[in-house]
Amino acid sequence: MSLNIYGEILNEHNIRPTHKGNIADATIRLEGKNPTCGDDIYLELKVGEDGTIEDGAFNGSGCAISQASVDIMIDLIIGESKERALELCEKFMKMIRGEASPEDLDELDEAAALKDISHMPARVKCAVLGWHTMEEMLKKTDDL
Repeated sequence: MSLNIYGEILNEHNIRPTHKGNIADATIRLEGKNPTCGDDIYLELKVGEDGTIEDGAFNGSGCAISQASVDIMIDLIIGESKERALELCEKFMKMIRGEASPEDLDELDEAAALKDISHMPARVKCAVLGWHTMEEMLKKTDDL
């Protein structure tokens, strides 16, 4: 993909996020903060009895990268099991470290638009905020 297409994906998710808001029947919620730059999100997930992530939303404020990244992440994990969401998180972190395979990038779909963030160390924490928050909340909730 060209850099222009990557920019368009990130811009679209920042300006018109699909998942910004609240879920009345969320089963888990967690705040994620990046004190370095002031990004602050509240991630909510609705996880079904079978462990499938049925819905997700976020609220809060932050830079375009943090907002777009969490919106893309929610798109990717809705309909997936808790285990699959954690696998995708691991692939995303590999991508940020510059270690992802082409297959990993394919699985990450639009999240691959953030692959060049690894060259901008000051922005890495912005891109991973939602992912770290999701990972923490799913790992803390063993009964899901």
